[in-house]
Amino acid sequence: MVVVFKASENVKKKLIEYYEPYRKAKTPPYAVFQAQDFDTVVTLYESGKVMFQGADADMAASIWIEQERVLNNRIISLDGKDKSKKDKEDVKKFYNMSTIGSDEVGTGDYFGPIVVSATYVSKENIPFLTDLGVRDSKKLTDEKMIEIAPKIIKKIPYVTFVLDNASYNKLSDTDKNMNKIKAVLHNKVLVNLIKKGPFDYEKIVIDQFVYPKKFYEHISRAPEKITNVTFLTKAEDQVMSVAAASIISRYVFLSEMKKMSEKLGKTVPLGASNVVDDFACEMVKKYGMDVLTSCTKLNFKNTEKVKNLLS
Repeated sequence: MVVVFKASENVKKKLIEYYEPYRKAKTPPYAVFQAQDFDTVVTLYESGKVMFQGADADMAASIWIEQERVLNNRIISLDGKDKSKKDKEDVKKFYNMSTIGSDEVGTGDYFGPIVVSATYVSKENIPFLTDLGVRDSKKLTDEKMIEIAPKIIKKIPYVTFVLDNASYNKLSDTDKNMNKIKAVLHNKVLVNLIKKGPFDYEKIVIDQFVYPKKFYEHISRAPEKITNVTFLTKAEDQVMSVAAASIISRYVFLSEMKKMSEKLGKTVPLGASNVVDDFACEMVKKYGMDVLTSCTKLNFKNTEKVKNLLS
C-alpha cells in the first residue's frame, strides 16, 4: 500500500525527529530523508511530499495525517487529498443554515462525568443565539455559560446525556476507548433529538474527533444510527447548533461538578493535573478508595499516580 500527501513544515520536523533512529544511509533521487520502520518505508521529498510504503502504510500515515489536523487544521484523506479548503468553504455556508449539531464535555477530566448534547438550531433562531453571544464555549467564561445556557434550553430543542463515573467504570476495557465512547454518545443524542422532530434541517454536524469511517465502526452495534453526518474541525466556531450544544454540555457538566463538590465537601478541581492528583489523595484518605470508582475515570493515569502517592 502507498499513501502520499504534502506535509506542513512543523509536521515534517516532527516526522524526521520520530523516524531518525530508523533513518537509511542513502536516499532516492529528490528525497531529503528516508527511513524504514519494520515493513513501512517513509520517504520525504524536496517538494514536501511524504510517501508511506508497505503493508501498514495506512496506519503509519494516519498518525501524521492526525498531526496535520491537530496542529494545522488540515483534513487529509488517505488518498492524499487535502479537504481543508473545501471544508472552510462549507463552514461559511453552515453558519446561516438550519442545522443539528452535537458536542461533548468532560472527556479530559479525571473527576466528573462525560456530558454530550445535541441541538437543533433553525435559521430563525440564529439571531437569538447571536444576540446572546453564543459561540465556541471554550471562548466563554463558565459564568457567562451559566447565565445564557438556561435561556438556550428554554428556546432551542435539545437532548443531553450524562455518562456518570460509575457507569463509565463499568464499561469493558474494549469499550473504554474515549473516541468510541464519544462516537456512541454523539450518535445516541442525535438519534434521540431527531425523534423529537420533525425538524427542517439541512445538515447534521459533529466537531470531528475521529475519521468518519472509524466513527461509523464505533457505532456499528448501536440499534439506531445516524448516517448522514458532516464532520468538521472546529465546528463549534462556525455552526450554531454545535456551539449551542457545547454550551449546554458545559452548563450541565458544571452543574454535575457542583453536586459532586457538595457531596465531597470541597470544590473538585477540573482537568487531570497534579492538583487533581493531590485532591484525589485527600478524598481517598477521607472516604476510602471507593470514592475513585464513583467520582473518577479509573482508567486515567491519575489513578496509578494516586496509588503511588498513597503507598
